[in-house]
Amino acid sequence: MSEAARSVRVVVVDDHPVVRDGITGMFTAEPGIEVVGEAAGGDEAVGIVSRAAPDVVLLDLRMPEGSGIDAIRAIRATDPERPRILVLTTYDTDRDIRGAMAAGADGYLLKDARRADLVRAVHDLVAGRPVLAPVALATLTDRSPRPALSSREIEVLRLVADGTTNRAIAGRLGISEATVKTHLVHVYEKLGVVDRASAVRLAWESGLV
Repeated sequence: MSEAARSVRVVVVDDHPVVRDGITGMFTAEPGIEVVGEAAGGDEAVGIVSRAAPDVVLLDLRMPEGSGIDAIRAIRATDPERPRILVLTTYDTDRDIRGAMAAGADGYLLKDARRADLVRAVHDLVAGRPVLAPVALATLTDRSPRPALSSREIEVLRLVADGTTNRAIAGRLGISEATVKTHLVHVYEKLGVVDRASAVRLAWESGLV
């Protein structure tokens, strides 16, 4: 089976069995997504991720048997890029959101997300696109930019963080799509990353957006 046709492999981490069953059942019924493991806490999740090699880990933050933050750090200590990590939680405080993203999460959604949004989030993360609930985006972009990037590069990066395509960015800013791509190349070079999701995550951690 080709890479393009391969199902997205997902591990679901939540301490509530009903929540795990609901998410797993939803993904099982969704073509193109395969649940390859479940865990009830962060400590268990790290071991399962190591064995199952998923594309995406979907996890809660606060669990009695190892927190989500600790699990994110442990997974990122092994590989800073893979798997993609999507936080799915009820907690929307500034501390929770910033803590998760600083630890290495690639996306942040709340548990009231619609099924279609959650399915799309999994595919977006695999494609290197950032995924953020509106409250998370508002929290993470409420920071003063640092001068490492030009004002235009920061403007482009903020739109990327909002999930805007290159074409839409070009239309919004009144520039060509090629110019948008050039700005992104410069952003990647300055931040030392290779894709959109990594650029957005590092920018959040560094206070650039």
